[in-house]
Amino acid sequence: MKKNTVQIEVVDQNNRPLTSMDINEVHRQSLRHRSVIILVYDNEGKLFLQKRSPQHKLYAGRWDVSVSGHVYTGESTEKAALRELESKLRIRSAGLKLIEDIEASSETGYEFISLFVLDKLNTNPDLVTEEADSGYFYSESELDWLIREYRELLAPSLVFLNDRELLFKFK
Repeated sequence: MKKNTVQIEVVDQNNRPLTSMDINEVHRQSLRHRSVIILVYDNEGKLFLQKRSPQHKLYAGRWDVSVSGHVYTGESTEKAALRELESKLRIRSAGLKLIEDIEASSETGYEFISLFVLDKLNTNPDLVTEEADSGYFYSESELDWLIREYRELLAPSLVFLNDRELLFKFK
């Protein structure tokens, strides 16, 4: 087994665990698994987006949701969300709210997504530079313009949530 492999649970169509596998193999085979997305808002209700690092394996250099990541084997979605928030934006918070569970489909990359919100952040997040190049708080109208004019510069998860009107629904 390779060093530093991440194990995640493969789940069935009802989100019940089947087995644990290396994350790369789960993605290679397009197997169902779990992930989390955290939408971070400032005091004005603007949504923080991160620009993925040019070295990122997937969607390098594209604008993406505030934070996203996978749920490790044996981990709850809330613990995964807190881990991802701290590891990617260096934010420790008990103020996360689960707002929606999204079914796995080809559009989600076969991920059951637990969508969390962290709002009223009054400082700029401290980005981990290996993951993200930069970040910015966008208003709903600014994001609408970005999606309309530069959709190809956005990660699929951001477009997916926007198309379902979930980005500013819960702020």
